Amino acid sequence: MTTPQRTQSAHWSELPRPPESVLALTQAFALLGTPWNGLIIAALATGQADFARVRERVPGISDDMLADRLQELTTVGLITRTTRPGPPPRSQYALTPHGDAFLIPLAALTVWAQDHLSARDSRGRPPCPPQKETP
Repeated sequence: MTTPQRTQSAHWSELPRPPESVLALTQAFALLGTPWNGLIIAALATGQADFARVRERVPGISDDMLADRLQELTTVGLITRTTRPGPPPRSQYALTPHGDAFLIPLAALTVWAQDHLSARDSRGRPPCPPQKETP
């Protein structure tokens, strides 16, 4: 994943906001707001991986949660799952063209997070509490 170059600041008041843009942004944040989804997509940025490799690249995620998120991301068309037969059968996950296109805003969000969320408060805590895994 390459880091986007910073250009002139865009302000929300300058962005076009027709109703379909608001709906699209709402859908994007609903998908991103689901814990782990962005990290799973980032884990697949370097190429296809099996379940164990994705789990290694997303520290702290449980097997059940990873299975649920992979299924969700497959359903919305951001990743594909290919199963190879044989004992044992193996599943490989990879980004679709839609998932690959998502790496551009994900890289921009990563830069923003590093610039604005890496500061600590007077007690040494990050400004936003970490999300807990939901069942």
